[in-house]
Amino acid sequence: MATTITSNGTGKYWLYFLISFVIFMLMLIFLNQWFWVAMPFMLTYLVMALDYM
Repeated sequence: MATTITSNGTGKYWLYFLISFVIFMLMLIFLNQWFWVAMPFMLTYLVMALDYM
């Protein structure tokens, strides 16, 4: 009996997470009062990359 593993295409979500993480860190360093603006994007793409959503 063969089992197949299907990929949900989470690679693009990992890329989006890394891009948003870099933006988050830059905003935390240079615009620390506005870092929370990038946080929802970073956390959403992390959850999607981990395939929890």
